[in-house]
Amino acid sequence: MRYFVTGATGFIGKRLVKKLLERKGSVVHCLMRQESAGKWAELRAYWGVSAARVVPVYGDLTMKKLGVSVDDVRALKGQVDHLYHLAAVYDLEADPDSQVAVNIDGTRHMVEFAKAIDAGQVHHVSSIAAAGLYEGVFREDMFDEAENLDHPYFMTKHESEKIVRQECKVKWAVYRPAMVVGDSQTGEMDKIDGPYYFFKLIQRMRQLLPPWMPTIGLEGGRINIVPVDFVVNALDVISHQADTHRRCYHLVDPVGYRVGDVLDIFSRAAHAPKMNLFVNAALLGFIPKSVKKGLMALAPVRRIRNAVLNDLGLPEDMLSFVNYPTRFDCRDTVAALKGSGVACPNLKDYAWRLWDYWERHLDPDLHIDRSLKGTVAGKVVLVTGGSSGIGLAAAHKFAEAGATTLICGRDQDKLDEACQEAKARGYRFIAYAVDIADMADCDRFTQLLQEQHGGVDYLVNNAGRSIRRAIESSYDRFHDFERTMQLNYFGCLRVTMGLLPSMVAKRRGHVVNISSIGVLTNAPRFSAYVASKAALDAWTRCASSEYSDQGITFTTINMPLVRTPMIAPTKMYDNVPTLSPEQAADLIAQACIFKPVRIATRLGIAGQVMHALVPRVAQIVMNTSFRMFPDSAAAKGEKGGKPQLSAEAVAMQQMMQGIHF
Repeated sequence: MRYFVTGATGFIGKRLVKKLLERKGSVVHCLMRQESAGKWAELRAYWGVSAARVVPVYGDLTMKKLGVSVDDVRALKGQVDHLYHLAAVYDLEADPDSQVAVNIDGTRHMVEFAKAIDAGQVHHVSSIAAAGLYEGVFREDMFDEAENLDHPYFMTKHESEKIVRQECKVKWAVYRPAMVVGDSQTGEMDKIDGPYYFFKLIQRMRQLLPPWMPTIGLEGGRINIVPVDFVVNALDVISHQADTHRRCYHLVDPVGYRVGDVLDIFSRAAHAPKMNLFVNAALLGFIPKSVKKGLMALAPVRRIRNAVLNDLGLPEDMLSFVNYPTRFDCRDTVAALKGSGVACPNLKDYAWRLWDYWERHLDPDLHIDRSLKGTVAGKVVLVTGGSSGIGLAAAHKFAEAGATTLICGRDQDKLDEACQEAKARGYRFIAYAVDIADMADCDRFTQLLQEQHGGVDYLVNNAGRSIRRAIESSYDRFHDFERTMQLNYFGCLRVTMGLLPSMVAKRRGHVVNISSIGVLTNAPRFSAYVASKAALDAWTRCASSEYSDQGITFTTINMPLVRTPMIAPTKMYDNVPTLSPEQAADLIAQACIFKPVRIATRLGIAGQVMHALVPRVAQIVMNTSFRMFPDSAAAKGEKGGKPQLSAEAVAMQQMMQGIHF
């Protein structure tokens, strides 16, 4: 047999060519663009045959007679038994002009070419999209009944099939594959399309929720999915039968599933929470179009919608097809395949292979550099309070990753020691002595950073002061509240606001504010510290809203207890479970890489929820802990060792890891 294939380099096309070459003595001619000639060696290696059995024919789908030279047309005349036309735009997001040029004009040029070479039969691979959004069951003998063809993809698929039906002068057959996914045996797929658009949503659900938690799914119309190997095998079997002229075959799954069922099948394949309750998307149909249009006219609604779609990788048009109304009869296809051993496999049996391949090869996150080096290399990073503790550990991570790392602190000796340590490790810090609690010094410092470095790309507001003292022990120590607010809030703001203008000018920048778990749990004995950090948290929420459209982002880290010099005076903490400075620095690195709005521990979030839902219960719990853990000797102004704790207090320490009492 002698064949000619357009679209031979495509996902379906190259597999069809491989299948055709399995037939003894077969020769396949493949339409190729001249600029794609470099791919030929790789393709022939994939097909695994000699140059005599697979031959490139150079041309262009958008030109008359496929742009094939006169000499090639003459050489092919009467030498092609079957011409398979697969070249087309299979993209809902493609612009209308390109779809018309390829799907409609390209098909007309193919028909002209088929006549010019006297092809034995044309096999036009159309799509179920040729039916449009037909309400009901669309049979294989139906064509003119198609309706709702407003979308360019549906329209061009319908019109290209019409050209074959009305203008083709040689024998022809039409094949309408359903939504084509990866190979049912290997899962292999070449792009994200169809149901794959929902995989990121399923993955997010798996990351956020335990697998046993029931979730709400979206119910909609029936969508038909077929694996590429079924399409290729069915094409091969049916196209070689004698009575296919002027007939159409639906290469679809005879079962078909509703949107909700498909989402649930892939959720199970991904080990994500099962969708036990479904909301029918058709219910949204009661909203008048004028209301929907009015809502979309509001800028905040448009931006939120676009942000969600972009985050999940969903094309805008995808939501329009959730209530897909068409089902497809395939009795002629089933009859033609009878006895061949070719049948569409059940989606439930191969969904896991599709998911596995997507997660290993197609997940967009795989192609994003999520390393700290990929994030900060060559960028300017400032860590305040960088001469010790969390700040120093974070500075080492940034410098190791290739960032221009700036650290600041009050103690020049400690800064020099940190720089020597960095030098010994093979990199360098640039250190500045500055008192963040002094507003004039902050202004001098930020101006110097602007002159020396053009501002910064990443700012880590780590410098801070913590005071553990009960309010009843602070009646005559109002300066405790003033000095914590001066450094933790005003100093942090002064530095941030001094550096924001240069970030705005560059339209990029990220600010990481080190807050406390105490802000979420309202930890007793830390009223001065928690209040200053809560003020910073509130300011950050306001700022993030104002700068969200200028490329500047903010992350608040509600840090649990970390073993640093700050907590050394409180001897009770010596045996309390804490994070190491390096573990805390890892959280800062995550904040710079992923840029979340907030990073918090589960315990901190649980405390916040408790205060929101059952505030009286939360007060009782925290008051009980307050009475269990007395002020330290340092807080009382006394000299002494570690206070003796009851068994209950020790148990509470272990349960409430990271909360300051």
